[in-house]
Amino acid sequence: MRHEEFAPPEALRESIRCFWHNRADFGAEATSFEVLPDGYAEIIFYFGSGVSIVCDGGLRPLSSPFIMGLLDQPVLLSAQGRFEILAVRCFPWTVFDLLGLASGRDEVRVLDHPIARLQPALALALEAGRVEAALALLNGYFLDAAAAPDRLLLRAGGAMREAHGSMPVHAVAAAAHATVRTLERRFKQSSGRTVKDVSGLMRFEQVRNRLVLEPDASLAELAQAVGYTDQSHLSREFKRYSGMTPSAFARKRLGGR
Repeated sequence: MRHEEFAPPEALRESIRCFWHNRADFGAEATSFEVLPDGYAEIIFYFGSGVSIVCDGGLRPLSSPFIMGLLDQPVLLSAQGRFEILAVRCFPWTVFDLLGLASGRDEVRVLDHPIARLQPALALALEAGRVEAALALLNGYFLDAAAAPDRLLLRAGGAMREAHGSMPVHAVAAAAHATVRTLERRFKQSSGRTVKDVSGLMRFEQVRNRLVLEPDASLAELAQAVGYTDQSHLSREFKRYSGMTPSAFARKRLGGR
């Protein structure tokens, strides 16, 4: 896949991490690809052939757009032919407020929402190869429709991101100028998850990204750098989110060597 990322305008950077665009051609045969957990939720528009989620031994078609929420395990998607994605990568404490939706723990949520009206115009722009024009449509939508983000959650989320998920809940609450009880209530209302849930995903993402770039990295050093108790703790948490040990993941990145 060809992958490109684009920064949002300044007014949206507290709510949106980035926009991204992928283009691929899988050919005539249906091809499955894995989406690994990370610390973000994404609003995904797709174009070209249909997309399905692989579940219970079968395929469940997904309409565009949909939300790929916070994941506890990898998700398999399937597509064939020409396939293009334009997505909005959001912080988990902002995605539902951006859309004016009630939060939830859904891994995948199809959107019956006014933002879906952008689909035809986005498709026309991408068919003409005008990615920047498609991004302008998304930017315009969010600049017009988005409510002001919750400042308490922005402080909490900023502290969590700076610490890469290794900050204990009481310290996150202090950084947000809130009690633990208030923080947890507001955090769950906004994201459907607890502070601990999201912190765990942030730490996993840090290890995953490091192993993608450096498959032979020391797991003991990684555990210390990212704030795990020890290498065993890292391995347990990594397997919880990926379904495999970090060593197996690294071997896979090295092509099984």
